[in-house]
This record gives sequence, C-alpha cells and structure tokens, in this order.
Amino acid sequence: MENKWFTISVYSENNVGLLNRISGIFLKRHINIESLNVSKSEIDNVSKFTIVVFITEDWTRKIVAQIEKQIEVIKAFYHTDEETIYQESAIFKIASSLLFDERQIQNIIKDSNSQIVTVSRDFFVLAKTGRRGEIDEMYQQLKPFGIMQFVRSGRIAVSKSEMQITALLKEFQDN
Repeated sequence: MENKWFTISVYSENNVGLLNRISGIFLKRHINIESLNVSKSEIDNVSKFTIVVFITEDWTRKIVAQIEKQIEVIKAFYHTDEETIYQESAIFKIASSLLFDERQIQNIIKDSNSQIVTVSRDFFVLAKTGRRGEIDEMYQQLKPFGIMQFVRSGRIAVSKSEMQITALLKEFQDN
C-alpha cells in the first residue's frame, strides 16, 4: 500500500489528558501528525479532533481503532482528501515598504484571494484561507521578498458524506 493523505476525525468528551494520549498513539508508531486541530463539534460538550496524516490506509485503520479504545472517545473516522471538504488558514507578516514599492506584492495579494488584515508603518499582515497547496504557493511567491513572520492553522474539515456520528452524538447528549 502506498502513503496517502488521510483526515482522521475524533469525537470525544472534552477531558484533560486526551490530546496527550492520542498523540502518544502516533508517537509509539513513529507516525508524524501533519496537522492537528481541536474544536467544539456540532453537539454541546463534544469535541472534535481533526488530525491529518500521510501514511497507508492500513496504518490509518489501525490508529483509528487504537484511538477508539480511549474511554472518552465516542467515535473516530478517517477519510481521504477526496472524501472531505477542508481548509487551512495562514497569516503572513511582511514589511510595509514592500506593499508600496513592489507591484508584484499587490498582484500576489489579488491573485491569491488573500486579505490585508492590518497595515502599520513597519509591517502589514495578510490572511489567506485555502487548501494546503494554495497556502504553500503563496508562501513561495512571498518568500523572495522577505516574510517577517508566518503561521498556519491546522486543517478543518467536514466529510462529504453523511456521518453516522450524528445519531451517536444525539444519544450521548440526551444521557
């Protein structure tokens, strides 16, 4: 089997220490987590972990099974990129002089559909939301001009197909 991108969705109770135990599952197998996001889900008191990995489907299946053994985990799923709708966000801090002196910077902003968040005397900040490749491309375009700071979020994703978790979560909420 070949490595592919997988998005693992984990629905759980919001308990201290669970993130550490989940990351330990990957650590024991020497698998790198490419992206991690934790947020509240569509059901009160239930958190959703979105974990992105680049491994085989067999390894992904094994990891999901291990994650589901954690007491606080209600259910875990995995999906390929084709089965999900996903986005990431990034923020770029760049010297303000470039905004006025380099016409190409203005073209990059326009062509990438990014937004200027703030402008000060010394720097301006761009925000870009999109797929990982779009953010990587913008980074490569801006890099020659000098990026003062850069940060990107973890992936956020929803599955294209209906997830059976809704009924499980409803049952969890009613108890």
